Amino acid sequence: MKHELLILRHGKSDWSTGDDDFDRPLVDRGKRGAQRMGVWLATNNMAPDYIVTSPAERALVTAEKSCKAMGNGSDDIVKDQRIYLADVEDLMEVIHGLPENKKRVMLVGHNPGLEELLLTLSSDEVQYGEDGKLLPTATLAILHTDKKWSKQGSGSAKLVKLIRPRELPRKFPWPLMEGKEYRDRPAYYYDQSSVIPYRLRDGEVEILIVRSSKQKHWVVPKGIHDPGHSAQSSAAKEAKEEAGVKGEVHDERIGQYRYEKWGATCNVGVYALRVDHEIPESEWEESHRSRQWVSAAKVADMVKQEELGPMIIALSQQLTK
Repeated sequence: MKHELLILRHGKSDWSTGDDDFDRPLVDRGKRGAQRMGVWLATNNMAPDYIVTSPAERALVTAEKSCKAMGNGSDDIVKDQRIYLADVEDLMEVIHGLPENKKRVMLVGHNPGLEELLLTLSSDEVQYGEDGKLLPTATLAILHTDKKWSKQGSGSAKLVKLIRPRELPRKFPWPLMEGKEYRDRPAYYYDQSSVIPYRLRDGEVEILIVRSSKQKHWVVPKGIHDPGHSAQSSAAKEAKEEAGVKGEVHDERIGQYRYEKWGATCNVGVYALRVDHEIPESEWEESHRSRQWVSAAKVADMVKQEELGPMIIALSQQLTK
């Protein structure tokens, strides 16, 4: 076998949002399907060394979700506009241009193009599912070929496996792929980073708090620690997205806490961030949250997570020494 091609159709998308076709997002079922495929690939030591995807939202997020579920970062995913709404000729052009030193490539895209590609490449008759479908959403096809990428054509590959998400376990192994415990989300969801954005004004420490996504509580930014990123860079990412601020994250963690979600315990590392730039409301993507600068003494009693209070007070005392 010279090369291995993994063809992954995007997960189930959400038609109810009113977004145009390119921006249509995944529903939760679509996200979970992509993640199950990622876990299956990692568990079977088949993680791709090159991923190329349509840049459409539903395909790109499928690629990212599957990649992170493998325990890998998603920054190296290649977006190729030619894959969006591609016919088989477009897809063959993409394959012919793949780097020859990449032996296992995953291509993420759309039907009917992917089905046409599979039927063209396969040297054997392809078996349809009981539902009459070949590549339902989030389905993975694995093909082997002895030819170079540039030489692929009709009948040049052999379909060795076709995997549908409904055939895989609904839950995810924890803490590693060989873990014996199973949880509602991939393992990396339970490792999170939080950031306390601060500034010094007239010698006093002020903390930036934001409304929770459902507008019920005051919180500080918090999110999943994505594979491939440090805890500090994940914290900075959450600060930018949830609070609309940028700055320098302290190297040392100032504390940690736990909380229950997705049927298990999430561990949250907490970092301080000195705010250098506030993104204008008109440019802040999550401006619906609203944000507010509050003195450290007051904010300790305002934030929902009780464990943050002592951390905020300790940070304030350290900064004003």
